[in-house]
Amino acid sequence: MAEPSRPQPYQPGAVSLFFVAKAGVFAAGFWIWLLVLVLRTGSATGLHVLAATGAITTTLVGVVLGARMALQHNAAVRHAETKKLLVDISWNAFTAAGNAEGTGKVVPFPTNLGDSDWASQRAGIERVPTLDRGAGDRIGRDRSGDRLR
Repeated sequence: MAEPSRPQPYQPGAVSLFFVAKAGVFAAGFWIWLLVLVLRTGSATGLHVLAATGAITTTLVGVVLGARMALQHNAAVRHAETKKLLVDISWNAFTAAGNAEGTGKVVPFPTNLGDSDWASQRAGIERVPTLDRGAGDRIGRDRSGDRLR
């Protein structure tokens, strides 16, 4: 039986990639401009500082955006795996109730105790149904057990 198709998890796409590529293009442009300035002139000028600042800044921006995109991708994959695991656990628990008598791979849930079993566990404790309480029981009692009026 073929695995049913599941929707693809969210993954950072075109917009994130666009900004990473744009930062990379600007960084490459600044680095090339700085290289041309260094090879043409012998002394450092204000243009050298501007080109170096632009090259460093855009390179850092590209690295930060690339790292952010990679982290978002990893988080999206982990989130999809967690959702799949939760669905599998839920389905496993659902089918365990039907397979309680069988010897499947699923550990069956314990059955609820009957009233007679429950009463035997609570030996010595008086059970009073909530609907059978009279008006006298609504009056409060102090710590010694005497009624308060």
